[in-house]
Amino acid sequence: MTELRTFTPREVVSELDRYIVGQPEAKRAVAIALRNRWRRQQVPEELRDEIAPKNIIMIGPTGVGKTEVARRLAKLAQAPFLKVEASKFTEVGYVGRDVESIVRDLAELGVALVLEEEKRAVHATAEQRAEERLLDALLPGPSAPPMAADAASPVIALPGPGGSAEPVDSTREKLRRMLRKGLLDEREVEVELENGGGAGPSISLFTPSGVEELGLQFKDLLGGLMPNRTRRRRMSVADARGALVAEEATRLVDMDQVRERAIARVEQTGIVFIDEIDKVASGGAGKSGPDVSREGVQRDLLPIVEGSSVQTKHGTVRTDHVLFIAAGAFHAAKPSDLIPELQGRFPIRVELTPLGKDDFVRILTEPRNSLVRQYTALLATERVELEWKDDGIEAIAECAWRVNERTENIGARRLHTVMEKLLEDLSFEAPDLGGSRHVVDEAFVRGRLQSLIEDEDLSRFIL
Repeated sequence: MTELRTFTPREVVSELDRYIVGQPEAKRAVAIALRNRWRRQQVPEELRDEIAPKNIIMIGPTGVGKTEVARRLAKLAQAPFLKVEASKFTEVGYVGRDVESIVRDLAELGVALVLEEEKRAVHATAEQRAEERLLDALLPGPSAPPMAADAASPVIALPGPGGSAEPVDSTREKLRRMLRKGLLDEREVEVELENGGGAGPSISLFTPSGVEELGLQFKDLLGGLMPNRTRRRRMSVADARGALVAEEATRLVDMDQVRERAIARVEQTGIVFIDEIDKVASGGAGKSGPDVSREGVQRDLLPIVEGSSVQTKHGTVRTDHVLFIAAGAFHAAKPSDLIPELQGRFPIRVELTPLGKDDFVRILTEPRNSLVRQYTALLATERVELEWKDDGIEAIAECAWRVNERTENIGARRLHTVMEKLLEDLSFEAPDLGGSRHVVDEAFVRGRLQSLIEDEDLSRFIL
């Protein structure tokens, strides 16, 4: 059984609130979906396979948090997460990616996720092995030629108390202590490393669905017939330690077991976020202009969403229990314009509301990664201190909201544009303003942005 981090729906919503402002309905929907995955793992096995995930369609304008909700959910669950744009896929017979590449990409992410976890588990052992290899390089055996003395090296010789050379074991332990204290980090050493993991050049395969980069490599095709090549590199002890630890961790990991766990993780906890699903709806704007078979893309997506087996380089992946979250603005089309079969596979629909001035104020101040904290930290690196007043933050929020109302509504992304324009002069002059302090209040904001906001043409092209 694949391990799942257990969070109650209330805990999931609380965690999402730390990064995303508003949209309580969307947060509740994904929190229930995540909890249902844990619940499914607890039911008897004969019933477990019959419980299908309840896929979600998020409807709302750009910049209101659709993608961020799904991304934070996947991070919270430590699940393989893939974001794709529906408009990149085409029906079989057209030039473009085929929908099965979604599952292949998700499998690659799952392998990378599990591999990183396995490497962390063997990190201590890898460090010990790397240390021994470093000591071998720093203190060659009696038959090896002596290392050339380096004027910049902290250690050149280690004589005994009476001036004679100490036994190798004693010298090795002294080097080990100095190595662990970091006294040898700047010394150069020559180590033997695998040359890029022994990988060969990638090849492309022509498949019936078009040209797909499957990532197959000559090493994968020939198995153990091609031994890993090594090369000697001269680098600092600090850099060599990192390279050797990474290499030893890779050797300690059983890749067959990693692939098995990764496929199980993808099948049971994988999340696919399909953005711009409205672009392949056949209604509205889809009826005009050249049609690259939008309905065909939906029909190709259907078997992946409802459950099918896809061959990947790591094994067969079944998508029966992968959670699919689709999102779209649905300005020119409606969810009902999707083919009925696809609509039926997304039973939960959540509408995200446009953001107003008060939402922008909260976005600027509440999240842990808010723009106010980001810009404060960035300019603090130049010893420039920013003090944010409440009226200044409200003025920024009002500017962003007004521009969204008068031009295209791009949601919270407008705050990035407004903030960058507001602090443009300070960011440019910051290296010469070290030690200064600046107050961002309403007057500061109005003085830099008022003329741009009042001129509709300027705000359209600049903000």
